[in-house]
Amino acid sequence: MTKSIRIHGRGGQGNVTASEFLAEASFEDGLYALAFPMFGSERHGAPVTAYVRISDRPIRLRSQVYEPDYVIVQDSSLMESIDTLEGLRDRGLVVINSSLPSSRFDIPDIYRVVTVPATELALEMVGKPIINTIMVGAFAAASGEIRLEALQRSVRSRYPGELGEKEIVAMKKAYEDIRSVAA
Repeated sequence: MTKSIRIHGRGGQGNVTASEFLAEASFEDGLYALAFPMFGSERHGAPVTAYVRISDRPIRLRSQVYEPDYVIVQDSSLMESIDTLEGLRDRGLVVINSSLPSSRFDIPDIYRVVTVPATELALEMVGKPIINTIMVGAFAAASGEIRLEALQRSVRSRYPGELGEKEIVAMKKAYEDIRSVAA
């Protein structure tokens, strides 16, 4: 069965890299995966959307994701100007970068909403506002679609050394925080 993920963020937040982490980790877990971005005006801070498809069968569909099972919002201010929930399937999951509780967002009850203070965690644990690894860690915990170990290997291959290890610690913290709330 194919699962679709749409990632909303701004240029410079690592949306494309986040989609690649999810695809690489899925592939490592024996699944087929496809990740690709869609750019508008290609500048730092402009809205960027990235897409991921994960399946137990080869993926032939190459279009944008119009009816995602999951939505990741790396910049919650986009929710004021873009319909980030457009096409989200009933009972779909929304993972939002925010220190606010999920109840503070005007999102219909037909969706499951999880918030993670990714920016704060990144500044505290990584020393830079690099949130994509934290967001994919939170997604993995909330969705159960991807194993944390596979994500860790993907991050290490892209960011070897001290920065990658800091990002993995922050990603694991987000993963564990979300898992403890869900338990």
